[in-house]
Amino acid sequence: MGIVSSLNPETSVPVGLSDSRSASRKIAAGIFKSALHPTPHTLEVPFGPMPANDSGIAMNLSTDNQTSPSLINSSALTWTWQGWQICYQAQGNTGPAVVLVHGFGASWGHWRKNIPALATSCRVYAIDLIGFGGSAKPTPGAEISYTFETWSQQIADFCREVVGGSAFLVGNSIGCVAVMQAAVSYPDIALGIISINCSLRLLHDRKRSEMPAYKSLGAAIAQKVLSIKWISQLFFKQLATRKTVRKILLEAYQRPEAVSDELIDIILAPASDPNAVDVFVAFISYSQGPLPEDLLPILPCPALLLWGTDDPWEPIALGRELAEFPAVEKFIPLEGLGHCPHDEAPELVNPIVQEWVLERWAG
Repeated sequence: MGIVSSLNPETSVPVGLSDSRSASRKIAAGIFKSALHPTPHTLEVPFGPMPANDSGIAMNLSTDNQTSPSLINSSALTWTWQGWQICYQAQGNTGPAVVLVHGFGASWGHWRKNIPALATSCRVYAIDLIGFGGSAKPTPGAEISYTFETWSQQIADFCREVVGGSAFLVGNSIGCVAVMQAAVSYPDIALGIISINCSLRLLHDRKRSEMPAYKSLGAAIAQKVLSIKWISQLFFKQLATRKTVRKILLEAYQRPEAVSDELIDIILAPASDPNAVDVFVAFISYSQGPLPEDLLPILPCPALLLWGTDDPWEPIALGRELAEFPAVEKFIPLEGLGHCPHDEAPELVNPIVQEWVLERWAG
């Protein structure tokens, strides 16, 4: 029995259920067009903030992009939001606040190469969106709706209750849409937006309505099939393997040396959490809500767009179209990089982020 299993709007790949491992690899690239960011898992004991540098918030652009051993091996902080435990990381005690927001299937660990460098001149926070990483995973529908409106409220409340005020919001992939929605819905919390390879949400209902029927139908059928619980559980089990995750990451990253065992461990850790499969299915079935082109025209703060030129999932040609909106101050292509430039080449991304934030904070 064959099913149309690819959610990539460019392809529809019939595969047999008996060949589940091969199916997982073929399906994954389409399903994770906006995804695959590393996630730590069991996080309990907070660690202290990194000491400030002598120059305070001066333009001291750090070039130390190595992951701090105490950072990735330490446990993170928790914050209770609407009765749910939310995991986050924090470092730095001076300068403007910067809140880092991961993409689908990820958490603060995807920023492990950025937090120490940015914390030399900023107060840096990296939050796990509810449903991901070390944060609670309430039952979709019955207990919570996994939408950008939900995540934007979480981000806004985090800024008010944990950060203590407004912040520069930095996102990768769907995290970009989440921070844009937060800025639009709660303008008091956003000083500026930095978007790194923003998800274009190519499987959105409005985008699919513009596709040829055979492409749109393939994605719709795949979403419907994966809504069947035993099928989604089988698929998720086959997807959550080191071999499959490595293969997908090697597609997303253009520097293969960045696809480390540590990265794979971070991604796989939350896969065994209760409701992890249900959250996965809920999000890949979420084809409504805002698009970046809906939010950028009404963004109440300046934005910087960064884009890996070799992103296989979010084409830079479409990304450049987002730069036409007035709120976007600058569009910076990052040559030869893929979907996650901040993790693939932190030595390039960290100084850009740091400089843009500090210039606006000082101005």
